[in-house]
Amino acid sequence: MSTIIEEDSETETTVSSASGSTTDFTDSSPSAEAQAHEDGPPAEPPPPPPLHVVMSSRDPDALYSGGGISFLNGSRSARFSYGFSSFKGKRASMEDFFETSISEVDGQMVAFFGVFDGHGGSRTAEYLKNNLFKNLSSHPDFIKDTKTAIVEVFRKTDADYINEEKGQLKEAGSTASTALLLGDRLFVANVGDSRVVACRAGSAIPLSNDHKPDRSDERERIEQAGGFIIWAGTWRVGGVLAVSRAFGDKFLKPFVVAEPEIQEEEIEGVDFIIIASDGLWNVISNKDAVAIVQDITEAEEACRKLIREAYARGSSDNITCVVVRFTFVTKHPREYFRF
Repeated sequence: MSTIIEEDSETETTVSSASGSTTDFTDSSPSAEAQAHEDGPPAEPPPPPPLHVVMSSRDPDALYSGGGISFLNGSRSARFSYGFSSFKGKRASMEDFFETSISEVDGQMVAFFGVFDGHGGSRTAEYLKNNLFKNLSSHPDFIKDTKTAIVEVFRKTDADYINEEKGQLKEAGSTASTALLLGDRLFVANVGDSRVVACRAGSAIPLSNDHKPDRSDERERIEQAGGFIIWAGTWRVGGVLAVSRAFGDKFLKPFVVAEPEIQEEEIEGVDFIIIASDGLWNVISNKDAVAIVQDITEAEEACRKLIREAYARGSSDNITCVVVRFTFVTKHPREYFRF
């Protein structure tokens, strides 16, 4: 396993690469203006850098990105690279968090990727980043009954968070879109309207369905629980929340639940997956997102391209995405018997 990256999207812009080196994107060289004064008369000031160049650990408005590479469960014939990027965008504050984690559980390599889009503040999303995978990997049946473990852990994590929120008067919640690599299987679990999309042979394949109050099955579930939805600029649970499933939102229980919908896929044949908050999906279709990423081999670069494109198309929200790209190396049979 080549690297583990677990940076906080709120605080750092230092990225550990697959080789273990560290790159700080803060520019420590003399400014263009200072250099011009040393060499002669002042030159014309350079134009401001484009959005994707602004990367400073001191700038809360900076676009933050990084990535890594690893092998699937120790196999040298199948590997994946991943990248992430997160940008506050036009919002006054950053409420998105994400997680990328690679670890060993009961002798198996497990990779976890998640995007958490907070509302009413960032504390729920941050709680999920810090606790969801930790809780999942410690579930006793995580390896042998992964789907059941996911459901139970999502419920328990939500209950634990709400218990910790007892002293909070302000409502807060978060979506969670997660992808779990375990052996040759991919488990996608979704709560809310962040989304996971796969590319197979150039086609966009949705691996999650947005939880919106006007979805017929979601509306029925909410009304059977005694709740209601009304139109207030968009369809909202209780006239308040524009998603029908989320972590937190204690005042909207039991109508808004953290019950995940889970989809299981074989990794073979998947070119890459995109996990992103609705700041991306509100302005970029599944098909367009796959087309943007398809010809970009570097996962981190693909994430940065998606965010730049979403921002250019007018996204008014925080924008966070993770791209995981799979590579399957085919060897000649004789190569397996070399000594």
